[in-house]
Amino acid sequence: MVLALSATAIVVVALLWEILLPRLEEARERHKARRAHEPDLRIGFDPGRERRAEARARELLKSCVNNEEWAMYHDLGFIRVWGTQAEGPDFATHTSGAPYAYLIYPHKPLVAYLPQTGRLLSEYCVEFPDETRPYGSALLPDSDDVLAKWMALTGDERRLVENANMHLPGRQIDPKRVRRDLWRLRQWERERARSDRRRDAEGGTVPAP
Repeated sequence: MVLALSATAIVVVALLWEILLPRLEEARERHKARRAHEPDLRIGFDPGRERRAEARARELLKSCVNNEEWAMYHDLGFIRVWGTQAEGPDFATHTSGAPYAYLIYPHKPLVAYLPQTGRLLSEYCVEFPDETRPYGSALLPDSDDVLAKWMALTGDERRLVENANMHLPGRQIDPKRVRRDLWRLRQWERERARSDRRRDAEGGTVPAP
């Protein structure tokens, strides 16, 4: 019985192989033909291109933002921008008259929040794809993405907010991460203030109260 079953299995496998082999060969030939007509994006690819692009983007960002914003991005990886609309970033948040701000992350939504309480208000999704590059990622270098958002936000906050896709906090960025970053920002500002006072004291000037 075992020999009979083994022989039957061998015959079935042989028949299946005879049926599938032409199909496999045909699929392989189609794949080779398709690859022959596809441009090889790796030709001339420089592994350091992305790194150099980001280095140039950081220099440009540094030249555009103020010293505090650059130091913040250098040390923390994001930039805070204060809001300017009297009614707040969105009527639904009921923030009329309250100071508010945004955190700008590379390739992440803008996060609006209340600095006094740490309350997260909204996420604003905006994208700036790199349409000029024939290779690599369609995304801008990190620092170019931050600069594009910074320019749009400081140039015309209302227009940016109205055109962005608004979501509740937590849609794309974990609120725990944002709250941790807000804590890091507060610690960073305290240390920066202490350093400024020490520098003023060493320079013989009286620190401001």
